[in-house]
Amino acid sequence: MPTLISIQVPDIIVIGGPTASGKSGLALSLAQKTAKKNINCVIINADSQQVYKELRILTARPTEAEEALAPHKLYGFLSALESFSAGKWLRMAKMEIDWALSNAVQPIVVGGTGLYLKALLQGIADIPDIAPEVRVQAVNDFAVMGKAAFADRLREIDPGFFARLAVYDRQRLIRAYEVWLGSGRTLSWWQEQGTTPPYAPEKFKLFQIDIPRDALYKRCDMRFELMLGQGAIEEVQLLQTLGIPQDAPSMKSVGIKEISAYLKHELTLEEATANACQATRNYAKRQLTWFKHQLPRATPVHYDSKTLPL
Repeated sequence: MPTLISIQVPDIIVIGGPTASGKSGLALSLAQKTAKKNINCVIINADSQQVYKELRILTARPTEAEEALAPHKLYGFLSALESFSAGKWLRMAKMEIDWALSNAVQPIVVGGTGLYLKALLQGIADIPDIAPEVRVQAVNDFAVMGKAAFADRLREIDPGFFARLAVYDRQRLIRAYEVWLGSGRTLSWWQEQGTTPPYAPEKFKLFQIDIPRDALYKRCDMRFELMLGQGAIEEVQLLQTLGIPQDAPSMKSVGIKEISAYLKHELTLEEATANACQATRNYAKRQLTWFKHQLPRATPVHYDSKTLPL
């Protein structure tokens, strides 16, 4: 692997790449190497599923031992019962980055959630936080009206929302409805106000793990098998006791649906594993496409199986 970075605070280092490509391990390796040069680093999560504290195994969140090797921020701090958004993540990530830069600490943002990275690089609509009671009302209205009637009502309120949306589900519908209830403005109105990037483009050093597709797919399969051995089934069982809706953000991690089907005796463990591995590969493929088109300026970091652990 070539030399990754010539450190120069106040650069903001961004390491992106598909799932199972070794992003977290690479960020930690960089933090440890720069620490030997008396440069402190902080690793900031940009993965929408690694924010949930109940999902360490299925999201491949850094272990406690790994987190002890370098400061890690925005990992496992949120209950799986709570909703989260790119806007909230950006506000929190900016606080961590600003603190790091003001204290001569190197921020390393690492993750594969394209919407989070796009928000960091390009900005995002400044939608105000919605009060929890407003979201409860939106959820209740959805339950009472049903999806079809709820969608029809929202179409009257915010036709622009539907004009740009090819596929919509409960989560997206409720989000658009709660924004209108809580702010008095439609979601499409907020999105049309334009965005201001939080940092100048020259502040960033962008890196993307360059990995052959066949090697990536092999790593996806190996990692899910490893997750099963680490307790992924027990992790899903814990989630089930919390009564989280199936379309909640925290339930979108690959493997939850498949393991849930196994626990309900709808699939054998072998079938669930095969389905989860396929779903992981499909997700990785979508991420590869996103990075190719959305981060063309990123410097490729070539894959090396000896230096990028699962």
